[in-house]
Parts: sequence; C-alpha cells; structure tokens
Amino acid sequence: MSDIEYVVLLDDLGREVGTAPKSSVHGTDTALHLAFSCHVFNDEGDVLVTRRALDKTAWPGVWTNSFCGHPTPAEPVVDAVHRRAGYELGLTLRDVELALPLFRYRATDASGIVEHEICPVYTARAASGLELNPREVAEARWVDPADLGASLGTTPWAFSPWLVLQAPQLELFRPALDRQAS
Repeated sequence: MSDIEYVVLLDDLGREVGTAPKSSVHGTDTALHLAFSCHVFNDEGDVLVTRRALDKTAWPGVWTNSFCGHPTPAEPVVDAVHRRAGYELGLTLRDVELALPLFRYRATDASGIVEHEICPVYTARAASGLELNPREVAEARWVDPADLGASLGTTPWAFSPWLVLQAPQLELFRPALDRQAS
C-alpha cells in the first residue's frame, strides 16, 4: 500500500480527467483539482475557525474555516469531510450539509504557491470535542459568525482567500457583511 496521497484532477467544466499525487498539485503551476471546505458549528451557534499549522505548504499560519481537504479518487466527498474532521480536529460531525456545491477559486500565496480548486463547501455540527492535530492546525477558536463576518470585512488579509471568498455566499455571515456594505 502506497503512502502517497492522490487527488482528483478536473477539467474546466469540473469533469474528472485523472489523478495526481497531492504533493504535485500545490505548487506554482497548480492543476485544477477537487477539494472541499467545511464550516463547523457548535450547539451555541458559534463557528469554528482554525489557524493553519506553521509548516503547511500553502498559507501557513493563516486563519481559515474549520477545515479543508481533498477526497481521494473514488471517495465520496462527504466521506472525505468526515475523514478530515477526524484527522485534523479529532472531531465527529453531525448534520453535514452541502452549502455551496459549485464554489471554485484560484489564489496565490505570498510564497507563490497556487491553490486552484473546485471546492464544494459544507456546513456541519460538532458532535464531539476537539483534539487538534498539530501537523494541520496551530490553534482553533469558536467565534460568533457575525464577529467573523465583521473581521473578514475589515481584515481580509488575515484569513485564507477561500474563506474570504466563501463568506459572502454563505448566509451565516451575511448580516455582518451587509452592515459593512451600507
């Protein structure tokens, strides 16, 4: 069994066209590939934000959504969401829902690393406590969604570009973002 992680490559229309080692799709010339993002809420309505580990290849140390990842070839995306929640956060999820099925972005970090993904966005509820994997997450905070929306509007540079791009499309951040626009 190989230890190499593979991701699903996509064409511009979102159709699968092959696979590639994950290590090869996060560089300065990044092929379009399948990923996902997830925003996790607790029973009080707070959303979990995480700060990426400092040794991550792309956007190290940046605050972002609860977690992200890539489904392996032939893995249903929702199964990958559950797998990565456990791996990155030691978290069991419930009420996993697809919120933005067609989210897509391309962004370049300060070191020149490019993310180029079709990235369905999910929401979920926490069904267990957190146990952070330090290889993935430096720290985590439960925050009020309106407060996060306000921070995204005033200091977008402090967050991952995918979170900044997702927030206006997710209703949970809308009240704070609407107040800033007026």
